[in-house]
Amino acid sequence: MFSRRISIAAVALLALAACAPPGQSAESGAGATGPIKIANVNAQSGQLSSLGQWEHKGVKLAIEEANKAGGINGRQIQLDLFDSQGDPTVGTNVARKISAEGYIAMLGTAESAVTLAMAPILKDAKIPNITSGQSPKLAELKSPFLFLNAPTSVTFDETLAKYLIDDKGYKKIALISNNGAYGSGEHDAFLAALKSRSVTPVADEVVTPDQKDFNSNLAKIREQGPEVLFIGAEEVQSGLIAKQSRELGIKSIFAGGAPMGTDVYADTAGLKNAEGSVVSSPYLSNEASDQIKAFAAKYKAAYNEEARMHVAKAYDGASIMIEALKQTNGEGGQKLADAIRGVKRAGLLGDYTYDANGVGIHATKIGLVKDGKVVPEVAS
Repeated sequence: MFSRRISIAAVALLALAACAPPGQSAESGAGATGPIKIANVNAQSGQLSSLGQWEHKGVKLAIEEANKAGGINGRQIQLDLFDSQGDPTVGTNVARKISAEGYIAMLGTAESAVTLAMAPILKDAKIPNITSGQSPKLAELKSPFLFLNAPTSVTFDETLAKYLIDDKGYKKIALISNNGAYGSGEHDAFLAALKSRSVTPVADEVVTPDQKDFNSNLAKIREQGPEVLFIGAEEVQSGLIAKQSRELGIKSIFAGGAPMGTDVYADTAGLKNAEGSVVSSPYLSNEASDQIKAFAAKYKAAYNEEARMHVAKAYDGASIMIEALKQTNGEGGQKLADAIRGVKRAGLLGDYTYDANGVGIHATKIGLVKDGKVVPEVAS
């Protein structure tokens, strides 16, 4: 059901780890000498595997840097990868496994639905989790052990609505979103942003997360002639919706959150169809600052591919975890959760300041897709 990589040294500790208190390995805190076990849980197979693979690379880069610099006060971090397959049921099985095997923290997942399924188990086990999920439902859990490394959909979509309605004056807006955890969060957040501006969508279509043919939904939208089509779905599905929209003659501007800022969206939609899409994201470009330029160059050297937001936020999350572990001397549980909440970091996505609901980033920017890449929108 999932894959795992584990060091030989860790195998020898498994029997001891099973007897450790929740959120701690058998060797934890002051005087401990063994590796610090952190689980990275992300889809490595299935439709959402591109997200999980990006996330793993970002996490791995941060952990490898920390280990080369001496680890956590001399102890190395053992990072083990688990494949969630983008499936909540698989995720819950992984959560039980890592809670039984001495992992003191978890990084991931990139899928809100999987993280939501895992959260109660991790909370009971006192295992802090830094996730890349964006559903507002994650913050609504109010778990003291759950932290987000990006804004929720509320922030993404308020920024988007402000740009489209307040700045550009668009009023005829249609929605199409899926009813998965991410899509539902996007739908509800954007609809709330519209209502706060007294704008009623001309169409509001809801599809399933695994749907691939949207012609009947899009035909209804076409009848309304919207100026803007908001797409609340993950990368591949957003691209398919954009592609099929153009094939049906819909000329609306496409708008959405971070998935529309990836090459997966642009490649799936087709570069011509994706052109001009409006994206709300805290990470628009690898050229946005000297810090981001340096990170992008480092990532390119390590993996021979361009960095992107999913990589950057995973790197930020892992860096925050590392900083907190140094403060606790490798101890997990409530002490680690408190340390994470106290971290103030100028990250790649912005300035992290965690609130009571575990949200650390509270702003996004607007970008436009040009030739398959996102460029920052310049205010006119």
